Amino acid sequence: MSVLHRVVVRPIVTEKSSAAYQMRREYALEVHPEANKHQIRDAVEQLFGVTVTSVRTMQVRRHEVTRGRTRGATVRWKKAIVTLKDGESLPVFEG
Repeated sequence: MSVLHRVVVRPIVTEKSSAAYQMRREYALEVHPEANKHQIRDAVEQLFGVTVTSVRTMQVRRHEVTRGRTRGATVRWKKAIVTLKDGESLPVFEG
């Protein structure tokens, strides 16, 4: 696994992220919790061959969950909202 794939873990394709893509051309990605904005920008530009104009990040907190009698918690993770230059898109979100 390359260093770039360690920074960008996976795209987040949900109804909310699809609406943000359609309206504002913002892409939601799950990224490594230790990655900073510069690393995220470089990884997206090199992986997909696009120009990133802005990167916003947020920590998604863990949530308490109950499955039957078992109680537990989800893991915390980091989300990045990436905006691209006009006219560019990520092929992952197109199909």
